[in-house]
This record gives sequence, structure tokens and C-alpha cells, in this order.
Amino acid sequence: MFGRLLMRLLCGSRGRLAVTLVALVSGATVISALVNVELDLDARLAQEFRSLGANIVISSKPGMASADAGPSSRPLLEQSQLESGLRSLDTHRVVASAPYLHLVGRVDQDAVVIAGTWLDQTARLEPTWKVEGGSPPSSRADLGQCLVGRNVARHFNLHPGSAVRVNYPERVRLSVAGVMETGSSEDNQIFVSLPLAQRLAARPNRIEVWELSVPGNAERVAAFVHDLASRFPDLDVQPIRQVTLAEGDLLGRVRGLIMGMALLILVLTALCVLATMAALAMERRQDVGLMKALGGSISRVVGLFLAEVGTMGAVGGIVGCLFGVALSAWMGRRVFGTSISARWETFPLTISLMIGVALAGALPLRLLGRVKPAVILRGD
Repeated sequence: MFGRLLMRLLCGSRGRLAVTLVALVSGATVISALVNVELDLDARLAQEFRSLGANIVISSKPGMASADAGPSSRPLLEQSQLESGLRSLDTHRVVASAPYLHLVGRVDQDAVVIAGTWLDQTARLEPTWKVEGGSPPSSRADLGQCLVGRNVARHFNLHPGSAVRVNYPERVRLSVAGVMETGSSEDNQIFVSLPLAQRLAARPNRIEVWELSVPGNAERVAAFVHDLASRFPDLDVQPIRQVTLAEGDLLGRVRGLIMGMALLILVLTALCVLATMAALAMERRQDVGLMKALGGSISRVVGLFLAEVGTMGAVGGIVGCLFGVALSAWMGRRVFGTSISARWETFPLTISLMIGVALAGALPLRLLGRVKPAVILRGD
């Protein structure tokens, strides 16, 4: 009997119930999309911040005394020792890494910074750098090729395929493999293979710093730094603060914005349901009076109407979740350039929220329990 009455209530007052359902579906769509984005936000932001380049630097500790020092006056590191230690790490935890050795050489009597590194890692370590010309050499041997910064190329009129002669103090002829545009100090540098830089500096198997790009949020990067520091206790392992702090700050701001938007949507949806239910309560006063006159208890009468509203909330939550998955995928493509996969844990959360919002907005229906059957039967 209770089920039959519930179906009759759902079939009646279709206009007002349709407005309530539209409000619940709209709210559930936005809520589920925001929750879906929030659950995937950590990984997406970490992926975006990795495009900013290296986020961990390994160098010698300041103040260490050594006769073997580079241009920065810091002791040089042993490449083979670091390379062996890093190779033992889980390769899935490192996107790209490369050692660096800097020199100050001359090109046509002008001083130029020469950076020795693994040229095949520059594109992976610094994805935002634009390279005009061929791809960097994949080999890490001394190939006599180089990448030149944009400002260096303009000053010496260089382009891909040109030859440039570098003095330090030995004079070597290099072929320009590509011209880089970085938007930073690297535009004023010449990048050569690490073995060549070590040969010019007469520092075999020596480097200044080792840079790594590690995926994950600030906490995961900090954990990776701690792991590296335990492996290399004599070295200085530090995250690049500007990248990690900016990532954590932005993550907190975006999450706060998402939570604020979700709360606002819930309040607006509840107000819309409240307004519709207030009008519906006025229409059903006679039905309630008749039910009570026939012996219906207040709890069963109010429970019947609350079951109706709860059903509307569940239906609105289910339909809204389906739309929310599509909306979150569209938001992912627009913001991050890739679809955000559906997180099925958003379904029970969103449906529960919509049922709660519907019941909260059904406050006017609870007042129907105060209706007096004698007043209704007299027609007052």
C-alpha cells in the first residue's frame, strides 16, 4: 500500500516535481564533475608542474673544502658514483635527469657560458624549451654537436647546421644541431655533450650538479628527496622551492575553490527544492487531511512525502552523476589537455548529497503533519 501511494504521488503534480528533478540533476551534475576533478587534481597538477622542468638538484654541500672545484667554487661531484646510485632507484619515479658541468669559454673573443650535459635529456627535463632544427643527439658520447641559446644564435648569426668554434683553452669546432628558446638565462649559453665539456675542462668523470624531474605532489617530492639524501649523505639534495611550493600553494587554492563552489551549488539546489516543495505543500493540504481522517498516523503521512522527495533526490543524483562524468571529461580536455577518467566513488557520494539536499529542502512537507482533518473536511 505504501508503495502504491508513493507511485501515485510521483505521478501527480508532475510540473512541480519536474522542476525539482531538474534542479537536483543540475546540482548533481556540477557536484559530481567537481568531485571527479578534485580526486584527479593531484595527479593532473603534478603532470602540469613537471612541464616546468627539474624539481630536484643534487650538488656538493656548501663549505666543503676541495681542490677539485668548478666555476661556482663548489667541489665537483663524481659522475660515476652518482650515476650508479641513481640507476638503482625505481625508474618510474624519475621522468628525466641529467648532470651538468659549466665552463666559461670564448667564441670570437666574446665570453660565453658552456654547459655540458646529456643533450638527449634536455627535451624531457625541460619540456617548455623550444628547439629549432633537428632533435638533440640521442648519444651521450662526444659527437661534436651542440645546442645554442636564442641570444647566442642571434649574436653570432648561427642557425641549425652552422659551425661554431669554441675556445677553452683548446679550440674545437662544433656543429649546431638546434637553436633553443628557453625564456631564461639558458638563451645565453651553448649546450655541448658532457664528455666534451669534461675534456675541455680537464675534469674527467666530474660534474657540478645533477638535476632530476620527479612526478608527484610536494609531499611525494619531499619523500623522494629524503630517500636521495639517505643514499647520498655527503651531498646536498634539495627540491627547487619555487616549483614545489608553487605546486602545493596552487593545489590548496584550487581545492578550496572547488569546495566553495560545491557548497554553493548544494545551497542553491536546496533553496530551489525548498521553494518548489513549499508550493507543493499548499496543494496537498486536502490530501493530508483526508489521510489523517481515515486513520493515517502523522509519522506515516510525513514519511510518505519524505520518501517521495528522497526518491527524487536519488534519481536526480544518479542521472546527474552520468552527466557529471561527461562534464568532468570535457573540463579535463579544456584545462589539462586530457580527459579526466571517471572515479566511481563519486557516485555514492553525489547520490547521498542529493538525497540529503532534497530532504533538507522538503521542510515545508514536514509541516503537513500539523494539518487538522476537521478544518480540511469543513472546507476551511
